[in-house]
Amino acid sequence: KTFVLTGKLNDFSREEAKEIIENFGGRVTSNVSRGTDAVLLGESPGSKLDDARRYNIRLISEEEFKKMIKE
Repeated sequence: KTFVLTGKLNDFSREEAKEIIENFGGRVTSNVSRGTDAVLLGESPGSKLDDARRYNIRLISEEEFKKMIKE
């Protein structure tokens, strides 16, 4: 799965979130595209949120992300 991070994360640094995603076999890219599977949303997400909505890409909150990695 391909993820994009956007906004300020409260419980993880961007590097920590990227490392977690990679440890689960995913990859992180810097821009939203049709090939993006999900966008991890922090506070004040900006234009990447608009791009994700345009392409109908799954949006994941930081809380949802924390639950996903505990499973």
